This record gives sequence, structure tokens and C-alpha cells, in this order.
Amino acid sequence: MVTGNLFHSKKNSWPPEEYVSRNTLQLFNFDSAAPPKQAWRRRLNSHANILKEFSVTFMEAIQMVRLGIRLWSYVREEASHGRKAPIDPFTRESCKPSASQGVPLGGMGSGSISRGFRGEFRQWQIIPGTCNISPVMANQFSIFISRDGGNKKYASVLAPGQHEGLGKTSDEGISSWGWNLNGQHSTYHALFPRAWTIYDGEPDPDLKVSCRQISPFVPHDYRDSSLPTAVFVYTLVNTGKERAKVSLLFTWANSIGGISHLSGDHVNEPFIGEDGVSGVLLHHKTAKGNPPVTFAVAASETQNVNVTVLPCFGLTEGSFITARKMWGKMMQDGQFDRENFNIGPSMPSSPGETLCAAVSASARVEPHGKCTIAFALAWSSPKIKFSKGSSYHRRYTKFYGISERAAVDLVHDALTNYKHWEEEIEKWQSPILEDIRLPEWYKFTLFNELYFLVAGGTVWIDSSSPSADVKSDQDPPIKVESKNIKVTEAEMNCRHSTGFEHTSTSGCNSSTGVGLKQNGSSTIPRKKRSCKHFSHHLKTEDQLDGNEDVGRFLYLEGVEYIMWCTYDVHFYASFALLELFPKIELNIQRDFAKAVLSEDGRKVKFLAEGNYGIRKVRGAVPHDLGTHDPWNEMNAYNIHDTSKWKDLNSKFVLQVYRDFAATGDMAFGIEVWPAVRTAMEYMEQFDRDDDSLIENDGFPDQTYDAWTVHGVSAYCGCLWLAALQAAAAMAQRLGDKFFAETCKTKFFSAKSAFEKKLWNGSYFNYDSGSSSNSKSIQADQLAGQWYTSSSGLGPIFDEFKTRSSLQKIFDFNVMKVKGGRMGAVNGMHPNGKVDESCMQSREVWTGVTYAVAANMLLAGMEEEAFTTAEGIFIAGWSEEGFGYWFQTPEGWTTNGHYRSLIYMRPLAIWSMQWVLSPPKAIIEAPKINMMDRIVISPATFSLSLPETRVRKIANKTACFGNSSLQCTC
Repeated sequence: MVTGNLFHSKKNSWPPEEYVSRNTLQLFNFDSAAPPKQAWRRRLNSHANILKEFSVTFMEAIQMVRLGIRLWSYVREEASHGRKAPIDPFTRESCKPSASQGVPLGGMGSGSISRGFRGEFRQWQIIPGTCNISPVMANQFSIFISRDGGNKKYASVLAPGQHEGLGKTSDEGISSWGWNLNGQHSTYHALFPRAWTIYDGEPDPDLKVSCRQISPFVPHDYRDSSLPTAVFVYTLVNTGKERAKVSLLFTWANSIGGISHLSGDHVNEPFIGEDGVSGVLLHHKTAKGNPPVTFAVAASETQNVNVTVLPCFGLTEGSFITARKMWGKMMQDGQFDRENFNIGPSMPSSPGETLCAAVSASARVEPHGKCTIAFALAWSSPKIKFSKGSSYHRRYTKFYGISERAAVDLVHDALTNYKHWEEEIEKWQSPILEDIRLPEWYKFTLFNELYFLVAGGTVWIDSSSPSADVKSDQDPPIKVESKNIKVTEAEMNCRHSTGFEHTSTSGCNSSTGVGLKQNGSSTIPRKKRSCKHFSHHLKTEDQLDGNEDVGRFLYLEGVEYIMWCTYDVHFYASFALLELFPKIELNIQRDFAKAVLSEDGRKVKFLAEGNYGIRKVRGAVPHDLGTHDPWNEMNAYNIHDTSKWKDLNSKFVLQVYRDFAATGDMAFGIEVWPAVRTAMEYMEQFDRDDDSLIENDGFPDQTYDAWTVHGVSAYCGCLWLAALQAAAAMAQRLGDKFFAETCKTKFFSAKSAFEKKLWNGSYFNYDSGSSSNSKSIQADQLAGQWYTSSSGLGPIFDEFKTRSSLQKIFDFNVMKVKGGRMGAVNGMHPNGKVDESCMQSREVWTGVTYAVAANMLLAGMEEEAFTTAEGIFIAGWSEEGFGYWFQTPEGWTTNGHYRSLIYMRPLAIWSMQWVLSPPKAIIEAPKINMMDRIVISPATFSLSLPETRVRKIANKTACFGNSSLQCTC
């Protein structure tokens, strides 16, 4: 636990006063207009450097040449079917990534748009699995100011004019606008899910402007957190002696990024809504048969604020109203004609034509007076369609219906509810921001890393209302072979919170009844009352009833690795969801539990070796939930056969137990127990020498999928020890004493073998082989102990071995790389040289570094923990770093070159907060005494149980509604 004064004397390195004058901050000290004391900050005139991507060495290229050829062929094959391969290192965006990102817009799972710190709207992810990183430069806020007497006039786009295409004075497009903002006195302040831009006398020296960006990301609120909308609240303070007429302009192109604005058939129409909310709807017809999208841009009219619109303008000379004419109208009048509201829908745009809209909000600000103007943006795309045909309705449609015109209601509710969102956000964030024990960089980085839950390609569906068209004709129906799975979810009395019970014997079916087929028959759902229970520490703030269906959730491994809910990475990232949206986390685990008991016998070619296998093996935890047809076609990853990986099943058991212990949800534990037991049984095949310890098979058979492992490995072996401990604890709580004692006995045998084969006196060797890197110091060698300790279980190893290993990691993997200013490199030779045996051994993995830091906190090594984690902040987020803010990559090399931007694993920073403020249920969780065991005869020294005994255990555990009830079976 962090001591009370460890960081008390640490200087706040980024106070707002260093970016905004004290006088201006005082002027904005009302209505949340001032930026917070702790935030990530940049000046708008800061240079956004082009990011540098990693490259493989000559030797690495030689080693991977066969894989590269097979992967290239696979990418071409997928492209011939109109699909994007989940891993495609050959295709590059025309717009190179730069250090320009900021807080993304919207809630979770309904598509996202990011906004750079200089104001540009970019990183478009409206269609699942696609990401257009280029900014749409017509999407801007602009300001027009005139003073009484007419002597002073100012007009400018509220973004620095530092991009290509500007300065063409003869152009009828956006280069004709006034790009007059220098940005020297304008600053950006980010604290996800909000951001502030302060214009301190730009462009008018006597007008101070604050723009506050707010998105509905509210922990434990499973309704509003799904909404595709954002609010921009402008606070104006007139410090001059003359009254000022101020007009703010919000322009928006009918586009979902890339060149989609040129496809044609787009329509704009004005609208007047309730409570003074009015604006323009932009109906966008997507290409390639994707569902349509409707944008709403709106402002709130009040007694002092007048809202007008221009429903259509174009960017070329042939347009009826050009961008130049629109700008001239605002320069002259500061508003549009009220009659524009009566125009009605526009004619559909022609191919090659860009259709834009504008909303103006005008107000008069008295000398030394203040005024607030609020805009909102929403995007309504009710149906989500995956490329192999399955369609669903997004989560927000449960509350707003399936019409694209729901965008009108979304902007209305955003403009009337945003203050409530802010109150809830501040309640959530304040205890951490005010914790004097914690360094400032950690506080705002903790929140800002959550950007991924919006910008990480998240999909959140309403599981009770699937779309009618679920399959295309281009692929055969999926058939899954089940083999003797007798104990299934159908035998459990407590079901998924959707209120459906499956009658199938196994499978990964969704609660919608859309999913894999078992034994050639479709799943037939039937209604059933849920008996779900949550403990108070994670439940008291939830905004929905405990029995309410919260839908189903997907998020990508990364925008470059297009696989949903990649499980070996979710292992690190899941702390964030469990802390903030525990019901979503439990539903993800339910999806994987069902998948464990399913088999998909279709042939798949594995690209690393060129051999064939089946897509999904019963008993093996899938690598991911799929790409082109998630839930129904899993394991999109096809580099290796992940049914032979040694970390996935252990990670499943560890995550399930942690979630079970943290929520106290006995119904969840009962529901997933057959999958936990099956996952443990499956792993016995990898114990080659009957010492109860699994061995690796001489290829990269774990999350480090380019780093070969021989024999017993520190990473997978430690995870297996932890899984035995967690399975024993869970079995004991569910009343399966025989299985608990079996796991205990195996644990002791395996631990003895592990320490004998890997402990060298100061740390655990990378593996028990004889390769050149077998004695390397792996940063992640104690991942298993990190999880058991985070779950309230006792330590796997004695204190000396734990602290000695972590100290070795800190001294070598952290401090010997740029003096600790890069994070923890994955592999380090004991001579102090980085392990360069493969691409991944020489990388710093951001999420792993956060996990190592959490492990150090658990061991009482507080200073080492924060120094380790701060390396990620310095290299990735600070001004002296490499520019990876709001796009934290999987990792970087020791020279700062990135691999895989916008990646899931850095959410592991929330595992640090989990340690710093552990849930009450974890603190008070029953402890299992691994020393208190019974003797099990060699004949029964196996995790496999007779089927009749499994059925008896399942029936017995089904009697438990929660941990306080007793079974009377």
C-alpha cells in the first residue's frame, strides 16, 4: 500500500498557471470553464511530429520471410473477398500518424471520432474495424467578433493554420477562411472524458474563450455511456470596455472520414427541436452496403443566444453556396437567415461533390460580462453490420429506437444533460485527483489512458434486439462439433442477465439466439428469470437494476490488429472494465466461457509454419472473438495455432476468479464453472514429465508470439501456478472440495519443479532451455503472482524471491534503458545488454510495464513502481517524449520507434489503481490455505473428473444464490 507521504513533496510539474495567465483562470473560475489543476497540457502551436514506426532487423527479416510470404498471400486473398485481414503489415495509410491526438468524442461502442489537441476531427471509426486517421478539415469551430462602434472586427477558425492546402486565395473552399490563429496563447488541457481549450486573448485580445468538450463516459452508467454524442460548451468573458457581438460557427462535412464525402447521395436538412435545440441533420449513405449514418450538429438557443443554420454549402466553385460565400456571410452579418430552417431536405449530392453544413450561435457580451454557448454533435448509426453478414442493433437503440433521426434526440439530451454528466464525472475522478499520495503525472495519465474504451474500435450491442438480416450468402453456415460435453450452462439455474437460457449442450451462442450451431441444430432460447447478484463495492453506483441486460461488448486489440476482445491482451486491460463497468467485464467472460465448451471444426491454415488445423478446439480458450463475424467465428488470429498456447487457459481461470471474487456474484461463478474446470483439464496435456508443471513447445506459444520458449518458462509456468491456486479457491467456494484439493496437490508439485528448474538465486530464468536467451531477465516473469495477489489470494513465492526478482527487473530492465525513462524492456541479459533474440524481446511493452509496476506496488516497492510506470509517461506522453498521447502503442523500441498504435494493453495502468484502492470484496475475500490439503491417491491425481461427479457438483452449486446461502442438496 502506498504510504501517506511518499509523494507529498513532489512538485506539480504541469500547473495550469504555466500555460494560462492567472487572471484568465480566475475569470473562468465558474461553471467548470477553467481547466482542472491536474491535466495533460499542450500549446496549440506545438509541433505535431510524424511518428516513427519500428522496423525489423536483417536477421529478424530472414527468420520471418516464410511467414511474410504466407501473410502477404492471405492479405490478398481476404482483399479479393472485400475483407481486410486482421493483421496487415503491408498496407499503409496515406496520412502518416503524427503526435496530434487528443480526447476522443462520444460514449462507448457506437462508433467514435477523435479530436486532435489543435482542434481537428480525425481518427474516424464509425464502421466497425475501419479507421480513417486523416482529419476532415472542413469540420471546424470558428469565431467572429465585432465591437460596438465597428472599429474592431476579428474572424478566425479556432485552430492553427498549420496544415496543407491553406493559403490558396483563389480557392472557393476552406483555404478561403480566416486561419488567423497563431496558437501561442491558446492551450489544450485533457482529462478524459473531458478536454478544455483556452483561447487567452486570441484572436481578440479583450475576449477570453474557453471551450469545454464533454462526452458521456460515466462509470457504472450503462445507458448514457453508450451514447454517440458530445457537447462543446463555450464560455466567453469580455474584458474590454465595449460590448461585443460574438458569433461561433460549427461547420461539418457530410463524411465519415477518408474520401467518403465524395461517394454521393448524401442529404442535409435543417431541424428545429425542443427546448431551443436546433441545427442540421446530415444523412450519409455509406459505401459497400454498410448501414447509413446520420449526423446532427446543433446549438442551444437561449434568451441571449440566437441560433441560425446554413444547411448546405460546398467546397468547389460549382457549388450553389461555396465555403467562401458562407464565410463572407458570417463576416458581414455574424449569422445566417432564419428562413433557412424552412428549406427542407437538400437534393442528394452528386459523386465527387462535398456537402457541408453550418450552425451559428450568436450572443452579445457586455463589458466585463460572461456568456455561455453550447453546441452538440451526434452520429446515429443504429445498425452495425460485420463483413460476413451478421448485423445487430447498437446499445443506444435500446433507449432511442432504430431510426437514424434519433440524432435529433441525442443532441437534445446531450445539451440538456451534460451538466449531470459532469457532476458524475467529477464525483468519480475527484478522490483520485485529490489523493496527495500520488504523483501528478499518474493521476491524469490514469484517466487519459481510458481513451481506448472509446477510440479502440469498441462495439456495444443491444443483445435483446438483433437486426433481422444476420447472414450473407457468401459464406457457408457455421457448424460446430461438440464432443461429449454433458455439463453446460443449460444445467445451471442462474443464467446470463439477458434472461435467456440455452438448451444447447455447448457453444458460444449469444443471448440473442444468433450464434454458432451445436450438433447441426440452432440454439432455441427460452425466457427465464435472472438471479444475478453483485457485491456493493462495485454495484452501488450502477445506474441500472442488477437484472437489467447491459448488452454485449467488443473492443479491438488495436486499430492495426483488428481482432475483437483479444484475450491474452484483455488479461492486462480488463482491470479498467472491472473497476468502471463490471457488468460488461462479466459478460465478456461469459462469452469466453461459452467459447471454451465449443468446437469449430473448419480447417484453418496457420501462417507461421504453413500447417493446417481446426479453427477452435474444445477446451482451449480462443485467442479472440473473431473479426468479420464476432461471437460466431472466433480465432481470427491465424499466425500460430493458439489451441497450443500455454497462457490463454491460465489467463481465463485467473480473470474469472478475480471477477468472481471482486463482484461476489455467485451466479456468475456457477455459470462459468464448467468452463473453468474444462480449461484446467485441457492444460494437463502440456505436462510432459508428470511433475504437474506445464512445458512450452519450442515455438512462441504465448502472448509474446515472436519470442520462442523452450521447456518450462517463467511466464507461462507462473501463470499456471497461479491458475492452480485460483481454481482451488474457486472450487472451494463453490463446494467442489475434491477438485480444490486436486489443484492444491498439483500446485505443490508444480511449484517445486518450477523453482528447481528456473530460480537462479536472484530471479527466475526466462526458460529452462539451453538457448542464448534462456537466462534472460523477463520483465513479465511474475505475471501469475500479480494476478493472484490482485485477487486477494496469497503469494505464490516467498517474499525474498518475489522482491529479489522485481528488484532485478527494476535494476536491469528499467534502469539500464535510458536511465529508467522508457519503461521496462521485455528481455534483458544478465550482463546488462538488451535481449535482441527477437523483435519482441527488445521492445518495451507499455501495458506490461504498468503491470510490472502494479506487481511492485503489491510487493511494497512503491518508489520503484512509480519510477517504472513513469517511464511510459515520459516516453509516450510528455513533451520530451515521442508523441504517443491518446494513441499509446503496444510497445516501442529503445530508440522510441512504435509498433501498433492505439492498443488495448496500456489500460493495465488501472491494475495499479486496483492495488492502490482495492475493492472491499478483495480485501475481505476468503483466503484459501494452500498448506491445508488432503492426500489424494495417484489414481485420482488428475484434474479430470468423472462425468457423474461433475453433474453432481453442478447441481449442488446451482443451489447457491450468493455466498451467504447454504445448499440443501
